[in-house]
Amino acid sequence: MKVLLLEDDSALCDLLSFHLEDKGYEVITKNNGQEALEYLIDNKVDFALLDINTPILSGLEVLRALRQDYKDNTPVIVLTAYQDTKHLKESFESGVDDYIKKPFDLEELDQRIIKLCKIFLIEQNDEIIISENIIFDPSLCELKIDNKVKKLALKERDILKYFYAHKNRVISSEELLQNVWAYEEMPTDATIRVYIKNLRELIGKDKIKTIRAIGYKFE
Repeated sequence: MKVLLLEDDSALCDLLSFHLEDKGYEVITKNNGQEALEYLIDNKVDFALLDINTPILSGLEVLRALRQDYKDNTPVIVLTAYQDTKHLKESFESGVDDYIKKPFDLEELDQRIIKLCKIFLIEQNDEIIISENIIFDPSLCELKIDNKVKKLALKERDILKYFYAHKNRVISSEELLQNVWAYEEMPTDATIRVYIKNLRELIGKDKIKTIRAIGYKFE
């Protein structure tokens, strides 16, 4: 898994980076918000840890830019030394997925990351029941349909994971682009439609509905 860490305290940044790398994560560190935002725009990560009080752009400014300007739903945990509810409220209004106050134990951070991974199916190895006769195994990149194995293309797997993580919510093609593809490999709308057509043929047209002029909804 790949994580971006925005933290301008060099000692804490090193501590968190070493800890996460020891857990098997690939860690990209940035010490100012502008560099963090530029990296997140151009590169796909599994989740981000953003300190609030950072140079040039704060963690919250990075978060708001991702959510509002780039429609990017990369999972984000905010790290902050602030103890007031004002920053807590502002973080969730800006679209944060979790919030942790400093000082914190590394075990607490681990548990919050585990929770985030379960919610967003990040590196999810557990099988997912799509319907009575269809089981989705993201780790093996396959579907089991009536006990017969159907292999998925990587992007088909990623799209289905994203749909399942955002079940019953309308998702635009732009949102899929921002969260499934890296910036340098952006496909056309036609390519997205082909992947979704393939998934529908496997799991049933009723599972992925087209919301005219808006996007798709996984039910």
